[in-house]
Amino acid sequence: QVRLVESGGGSVQSGESLSLSCEASGFTCEKYVMAWFRQTPGKEREAVAVINYVHHSKYGGSAQGRFTVSLDNDKNTMYLQMATLQPEDTAVYYCAEHNDPILSLIPPRYTFWGRGTQVTVAS
Repeated sequence: QVRLVESGGGSVQSGESLSLSCEASGFTCEKYVMAWFRQTPGKEREAVAVINYVHHSKYGGSAQGRFTVSLDNDKNTMYLQMATLQPEDTAVYYCAEHNDPILSLIPPRYTFWGRGTQVTVAS
């Protein structure tokens, strides 16, 4: 069974950058999609970025132009490079995976989830 572990969260000032990683293990199929979501208290979980095993990608509206998702297939690790961070980006960031290559921004499409990593951006 797939396990996902996020890391790299922390506290930064407005305008600074931060990189997150998601290490995956236990893959049982070669074709898959991985995604970053984020959530703050009282709000719905929001898609940030999606990438599949052949590196096609899609971004949520809040991330376009500032965030970059990448995937290292050999290391089974997905990354999220976040630039020009703003207080509105403060959230718990989650890694997710599903065993097909469809680039979905909808949380129910994903089968496996990590426990999340906190990102806090001070004003």
